[in-house]
Amino acid sequence: MKTTILIAAIFFSGMTFAQEKKQDSVKTKSIEGVTMTKQVFKKQSDRFVYDVAASPVAKGNTTFDLLKQTPLLSTTDDKTLKIAGKNNALIYINGRKTNMDAESLTQFLKNTPAENIQKIEVITVPGSEYQVESSDGIINIVLKKKMSDGTSGNMRMSNSQNKYNASNASFSVNYRKDKLGINANLSGGENINPQTYILRNRSGNVQNESVGDIDDPNKNLGGYLNVDYQLTEKSNLALSWNSWANKSYNSTINLLNIITRYDNNDNLISTDYTRTKNKENARNYNNSVNLNYELKLDSLGSKFNVNAAYLNYKRFQYSDNNTMISDVQGSTSGFSRTGKKIIQDIPQIINNFSGTVDYIQKFKNDFTFSAGGNFNKTKTDNDTKNYTYDYIYNNAGQLQMIDLTTDPNHFIYDENIYGAYLTLEKKFSDKFSGKIGARYEITNSLGTSDNAKQPEYQRIKRNYNNFLPYLSFNYAINDKNNISYSFSSRMRRPSFWELNPVKNIITQDNYTQNNPFVKASSTYNQELTYMYKNSYFLILNHTYEKDQITQVPLQRSYIDPETNQKRVQLAYIRTNFGDKQEMSAMLGVQKSLFKQYLTLNFNAGVQHNINNGTLNTDPTTGQVFDTYINDRKSTSLVITSNNTLRLDKKKTWFLGVNFFYVDQQQIELGILKDLMSLDLSIKKNWNDWTFAVNVNDVLRTNLVEIEDFQSSGNYNYIKNDMYRRSITVSLTYNFGNQKVKKVRDIESASDAIKNRTR
Repeated sequence: MKTTILIAAIFFSGMTFAQEKKQDSVKTKSIEGVTMTKQVFKKQSDRFVYDVAASPVAKGNTTFDLLKQTPLLSTTDDKTLKIAGKNNALIYINGRKTNMDAESLTQFLKNTPAENIQKIEVITVPGSEYQVESSDGIINIVLKKKMSDGTSGNMRMSNSQNKYNASNASFSVNYRKDKLGINANLSGGENINPQTYILRNRSGNVQNESVGDIDDPNKNLGGYLNVDYQLTEKSNLALSWNSWANKSYNSTINLLNIITRYDNNDNLISTDYTRTKNKENARNYNNSVNLNYELKLDSLGSKFNVNAAYLNYKRFQYSDNNTMISDVQGSTSGFSRTGKKIIQDIPQIINNFSGTVDYIQKFKNDFTFSAGGNFNKTKTDNDTKNYTYDYIYNNAGQLQMIDLTTDPNHFIYDENIYGAYLTLEKKFSDKFSGKIGARYEITNSLGTSDNAKQPEYQRIKRNYNNFLPYLSFNYAINDKNNISYSFSSRMRRPSFWELNPVKNIITQDNYTQNNPFVKASSTYNQELTYMYKNSYFLILNHTYEKDQITQVPLQRSYIDPETNQKRVQLAYIRTNFGDKQEMSAMLGVQKSLFKQYLTLNFNAGVQHNINNGTLNTDPTTGQVFDTYINDRKSTSLVITSNNTLRLDKKKTWFLGVNFFYVDQQQIELGILKDLMSLDLSIKKNWNDWTFAVNVNDVLRTNLVEIEDFQSSGNYNYIKNDMYRRSITVSLTYNFGNQKVKKVRDIESASDAIKNRTR
């Protein structure tokens, strides 16, 4: 994970419109060539089901492309998927939560062929049996499974061009022999993630501006292996292994920093220039294994499930940050006092052991009783080292580093979570069904540091218990009309990297600060859904979050002791920041028209945000900044239109026209200005081959721009260009016997960990 550019993640942490791509986060396109001979998109008691196995929509696409085109799912950053009205979308595969960090998961989905998918389930308000946090929704990807003995699979190669070129390849295989089933995938690629920034902030009479580029080269390799063996007619044993590795060496930041000072009449007094050149080498490894045993208890579907899982995540990150005095052109030569050098060594190791037990008893009167428990034991080891030097030229004219200061911090975080749930589900008639449940969670955590400067860092202990109720009902008015309602309460625990009290330095006066004192927030979700003919739907959603966890921009002006000049400092502080409400209303249609020549996936709605937070002190250092207040409201329009046009009778040529627009809205950092993107694609299916060309962000309008004005006069502005306009050419080949059936759903024991290893 590229933490020196964590500021990119700031932009999307508050974006909850029907969406987004971190995580990304969640993620907006359309289903292609759906054959409407059966219900392709339908509402079940607690989820929307999108059946894509029988349609050509999946052919030639990646799993990520297919998810972007699924009703209720969208993306604006091409990294994080979002469910309409939700903060985050957790990815499940065959009922098991993926345990990859967010960046590895994105690459994994982009390298897995969509031909492997049977259906996609979107669970907007998960029940008590799911270990989820905050207002998270679930995207469950159900993979295909062979129904007859033999081997099948596919190979995919692609090449993309934006500012730089990128290439990816993947190979998938599915094997079945009698009681044994195996499916596996291996994928990898190389790319350079480019970004261009304008960062501008002002406090009092001092303004700071940083302009420049970030280039982040990446090499990725990973895959999965799933083995399922039928022990008896009633019992199965399954083993799943997921692995992903990323190498990001020679990532660079190159920024020209301009400090301008004004008098009380806003007349320019002076201008200083510095050049920031940072280099980072990082690599991370993510391995998880899950062992599942399932025992079928009767013919009604009663079963007993046991899972045991282990997750190991390692990240090693070394950065060399240099800020030098320069001239207006950015040249750093000819200055006797030159600047600072900061070296950061920021490793993180996470080990998680977890287990779950689930008992589901079904009765003949359409009544289901479910109960279970879970245990998660996690240890994170963060041995951070910072070294700061001053640069000067000695008498011989040679550049020399002096005045070394060190700032080590070995922070270890241990966390134990115990959970239990009870769920009662009843189908009262063919029209009405309901579900009620609750979770009870006990969290014990201890953070320790053997070299902390502040005594309060040496031992941070937090214990809390939470009762989390859940309620839902579904009413089929008739065969065309359906209405459902859900309520849930959840906790949002901080991610492990958020708790590590490390400062990630961008420039001399711009940094991000994590916080070991962040406490869990509480979230309450309500959702009302109306569906007509399994094609038209209305979703009303309300979310209230107490003590929300976010990154707050704090700034202050200060006197530089070396130059006796006034400067301005901007820090993005991770902390609990007041309360927040989000309300949304979304109208949608998923329908095939004109004898199935046109497939329309259209959503339009409004989102209303209410923010209420105030902060002026860094909780980790006690440093006082100017007060930052976000007590504003905003209402924004959201539109996604994803259209697929079949160009021939044989269903071999398809044209995709996909568009999204998100109106400006108030987020934690200020006003996020409107975003939109037009994406075009053309695809040709020929026997077992699929050729595709995709052009994203044709009009180059998907640029992040945030602006904030405080009543104190403080100002903050961010513009971020991630070069999302790109063209991708791909080739996919399918081989073997393609007859498939649904795989057995398995929920992993380490569900609660995935989105906390970002």
